[in-house]
Amino acid sequence: MGEAVVGLVLGAGLSTRLGRPKQSLALGDTSLLGWVVREAERSSLARIVVVVGDPALVSGLGLGVGRVTIVCNEVPESGCASSLRVGLDAAGPCDALMLLLGDMPGADAEVIDTVLAGRDRSTIAVTQYRDALGHPFVFPASAFPILRSLHGDKAVWKLADQAMRVVVDRPLPRDVDTWDDYVEVCRSLGVVPQLQSVT
Repeated sequence: MGEAVVGLVLGAGLSTRLGRPKQSLALGDTSLLGWVVREAERSSLARIVVVVGDPALVSGLGLGVGRVTIVCNEVPESGCASSLRVGLDAAGPCDALMLLLGDMPGADAEVIDTVLAGRDRSTIAVTQYRDALGHPFVFPASAFPILRSLHGDKAVWKLADQAMRVVVDRPLPRDVDTWDDYVEVCRSLGVVPQLQSVT
């Protein structure tokens, strides 16, 4: 029997810099979050857990079917660490957990499978892109207690120094924090950005 790795997509961010929910930004025929989840589904991950802060943001996106489970972090303002704990609870028994960002669509199925194939199953792994370290991270089940003990928004980066590095021969994918990020991500993926609403 093969290794069961669950993908955990963090999609509960508050989008404070963008000023609107980035999860629902249009990306091709889906949304930013929908694109990330679809790439995870295209990979060899056994299951995918998506943590959101507002379930209304994913209604109508076709998520939560097949290998995908949607769960809600009731306190998204407390940072990524709380979403990790919610996601771990939803993942249930598994051999490892792959951490994916819901606003980084460039970490696609090929990246996911390259990292899964290149890692040592007994240790934490981080992705080494050409120019920087980045997501996805992979945590074996033995590291789950460490994940549960983390606090804050960038807590997993404290573990990067002790992690194995899996090389992916690409530049670090951009994550979407600002409108300029969104436009650049659309350009890199060959899709047209939606119009920016004027408030």
